[in-house]
Amino acid sequence: MRVIAKGILRDFWSKHADSEQALKSWYLEAGKSVWKHPNDIKMEYPSASILANDRVVFNIKGNHYRLIVKMNYKYQMVWIRFIGTHAEYDKINAENI
Repeated sequence: MRVIAKGILRDFWSKHADSEQALKSWYLEAGKSVWKHPNDIKMEYPSASILANDRVVFNIKGNHYRLIVKMNYKYQMVWIRFIGTHAEYDKINAENI
């Protein structure tokens, strides 16, 4: 998968240093993955939540943070749409962000 935009993750871990290793690991794992369907993600990340509008929510650092991505399975692309704490996550509509 091609992950767009690592800068969003970098900005986040500069403010939340405890998330850096987990986000770097996710980024590397996602970059090596070939996800053709949501079930492919669930096999690798059983705790991921598959949402409408091709959104997927990943729990980061033992569920301390939430990462929302928009998937394009056909073109093997992942767009980072949101990374934040649970409190920040609760204030957004994950299916439309």
